Amino acid sequence: MAIERLLEEVENLNRVFDQCVRDYHITDSIDAKQGHFEDELLLPFYQKCWVDSVQWHLEDEIRRPGIDNSFALELKRRIDASNQVRTNQVEGLDDLFLERFKSTKPKDSARINTESPAWAIDRLSILALKLYHMKQEAERSEAGKEHTDLCLYKLRILQEQRRDLSLAIAQLLEDLQAGNRVMKVYRQMKMYNDPKLNPSLYSSKQQG
Repeated sequence: MAIERLLEEVENLNRVFDQCVRDYHITDSIDAKQGHFEDELLLPFYQKCWVDSVQWHLEDEIRRPGIDNSFALELKRRIDASNQVRTNQVEGLDDLFLERFKSTKPKDSARINTESPAWAIDRLSILALKLYHMKQEAERSEAGKEHTDLCLYKLRILQEQRRDLSLAIAQLLEDLQAGNRVMKVYRQMKMYNDPKLNPSLYSSKQQG
């Protein structure tokens, strides 16, 4: 598969993520229902970005000065739960890539990548949020020139980062398709949400 076609595939994901971020900001509410998205093949990527968008704003809210302690605790637990959902979603996306490349036999010289395709794409989703919010900051009318110039500089760096990461992901997919890389996934095995693995959870349960 030509690198140009794979790069277009990745750019299409960027468009999905940008649409999702825009859809979230129609209501701009951490309690809003997920936006409507019709493409069934790309829906898992949209859903992933929606969770990222909600969590981005949960992280903003928990840093609000003077926040009530009980509300902050509620937000922290929502963030923990969201992190687990995000991890599950990324691993679900990697299952799609495992299926996609299951018939490809890696060459004897094939190398292992530092991260799976889905975890690299996870970074694209976050970049869509960074780009949206940095653009907002660059256009904030009440901000001074120094703030605007700095945000415009950071926006250009983020745009370059997305171009580079998109190309790197396309090249990874090309290598996987050609057998030059090994499609291998390690599950995250997060422990803090697991009542059987987090001592603070299973100890309190035993004491109760």
